Amino acid sequence: MGDQADHDYDYDYVIVGAGSAGCVLAARLSADPGTSVLLLEAGRDDAVRAISVPAAFSTLFRTEVDWDHRTRAQRALDGRELYWPAGKVLGGGSSINAMVYIRGNAADYDGWRERGLDGWGYGDVLPYFRRSEHNTRGADAYHGTGGPLTVSDLRDRHPLSEAFHTAAQAAGLTANPDFNGARQDGAGFYQATVRRGRRAGTASAFLRPAARRRNLTVRTRATVRRVLVEHGRAVGVSAGLGGREAEFRARREVILAAGAIGSPRLLLLSGIGPAAELTALGIAVVADSPQVGRNLQDHLTIGAGWEVRGIRTMESALRPANVLRYAAGRRGPLASHVVEAGAFVAAGNAPPHLQLHAVPVLFDHHGLTPPPCPGFTIGVSLLTPTSRGRITLRSADPAAAPVIDPCYGTGPTDLARLVDGLELVVEIGGTRPLSGHFAALYALPATDRAALERWTRARAETLYHPVGTCAMGTVVDAELRVTGVDGLRVCDASVMPVIPRGNTNAPTIMIAERAADLIRG
Repeated sequence: MGDQADHDYDYDYVIVGAGSAGCVLAARLSADPGTSVLLLEAGRDDAVRAISVPAAFSTLFRTEVDWDHRTRAQRALDGRELYWPAGKVLGGGSSINAMVYIRGNAADYDGWRERGLDGWGYGDVLPYFRRSEHNTRGADAYHGTGGPLTVSDLRDRHPLSEAFHTAAQAAGLTANPDFNGARQDGAGFYQATVRRGRRAGTASAFLRPAARRRNLTVRTRATVRRVLVEHGRAVGVSAGLGGREAEFRARREVILAAGAIGSPRLLLLSGIGPAAELTALGIAVVADSPQVGRNLQDHLTIGAGWEVRGIRTMESALRPANVLRYAAGRRGPLASHVVEAGAFVAAGNAPPHLQLHAVPVLFDHHGLTPPPCPGFTIGVSLLTPTSRGRITLRSADPAAAPVIDPCYGTGPTDLARLVDGLELVVEIGGTRPLSGHFAALYALPATDRAALERWTRARAETLYHPVGTCAMGTVVDAELRVTGVDGLRVCDASVMPVIPRGNTNAPTIMIAERAADLIRG
C-alpha cells in the first residue's frame, strides 16, 4: 500500500499513527465521503512477506518494521535493560504480534466505568468487539460475523498443545472452549486474527479495503515532530516527510494513535505534560498535564521450557516440506501463530490474575535465539500488576529516543505472584500426558521457590502490552479528548486507565471502534 499523491495539506481529520487503532479510525471515519482523512505513519507499508506468515512474527523483531525500544535498567530484574518491540509499519503492533485474540475480562471494563468513565462498561463495549469481528465459529451473544477482522481457530494444532490442554486440566484447571465468552478462567485454545492461514492485522482487515477511497490519504515514512496548537486548539501537526518539514492542517481534529510510547511522547514534545519537566527541557508549556506519560503498565512474563523427545516441534517449521505445505494451502506449522494453547488462572471467585501461554517450541529471548533442540515452553504473565512506570523525554529533540521505565517489580506482591504462576507452570509440565513427551527442563537448574525467583529476576520479559500513559480520567476524558487542548484526542492503548486481563490488541481495536462513533457524534 503506497502513498497517495495529494498536495492539499488541509484535512478534516489528521490521524497520527497507522497502528492497530489508527487503521481502524481511518477506515471508519473515511466511510463518510464528505469527510477528508489523513493517516500518517512513521514506518513503511506492510508489503513484507514475513508479516503475512503467522509463525514468522518473531523474525520481524529488530528489523526495519520495529521501533526496537529499550527500557531503563530494571532494579528488580537484576538491573537488566529490556527490549520492547513495537510495530513501525502499517498495522503497527497488529502487523508484528502473535495474533492472539483476547478481549480481557468483563470486570476490567466495569472497573473503568466505576472510575467514572461512562460508556466504557462491559455492556457498553461488547457491541464494539462484536462489530469488528468476523468469527469463523459464527455469531452468538458474545461474537459477531461480517466485521472486517477475521478471528479464527488454528487450522493445524500441534499435538503438544493438545497435551498441554489435558495436563492443565489434570493439574486442576477447568476446560474453557471460549476465553472471550461467558467466562474467562480455565484452559483452552486461543483464537487468532488469522484468515485462511495468513495474518489478519488492521492494515489488511481495515485499511486496505478503505485505501481506494478518494477522501483517505495515507502517507508512510512521515515522522510527526509535534502537534501544532494555536490559541488553545490543535490545528495540525508538523512532520518530517521525504527529507523536509511539512505541516498538515486539521479542520476538525488531530487524533494521536501512536501507541502507549508514541502518543505521550508527542504530547510532551508539543508542550502538553508536567509543566516543570517541560520547562526544564526548554519546551514551552501549552497545557500543564501532570499525568502525561505516567501510569505505564505492562504484563511481565516468565516461562519454563522442556526438551522434547520423539516429536518435531516448531523449530522444524522451515523444513522444505513445511514451506511447500504452506505455499500450497496455507497449512502446517507456518500457518500456526505459535501461541496455540493457554489458560487463565483465578483465585476463588475473583477474576483471573494469571495467564498462561503454551508454545510448541523453545521460545527464548523473544524468539530471536534459534532453538537448540525440539522443545516446549509454557509462559506465565501477571494480569494485574500494581507496578506503575512512566514515559519521559530524554531531550526536546524529536529524534531522541524516549525514556521508558516500566518499574517492573515495584508493586509489593508482583514478583511473588509471578513466581506463584511459575510454580504452576512447572507443575503442569510435570503432569501427564505432557510430561511423557519431555526429556528434561531446559536451562532451569532447580525448581525450589528460591531458584524460581532467581530465574524470574534474571529472565522475565515484556509480554508486549504497554498501556495507560494517556489514561482516561487524567490525561483524556471519557470521550478521549485531551484535557486543556481543544480539537485533540488520543485513541490507542495509552488511554486504558488499567491494563485488561489479557492480550491488548483486541481491546485497542475496540477503543478505536468506539472512538470513531464518539468523533462522529
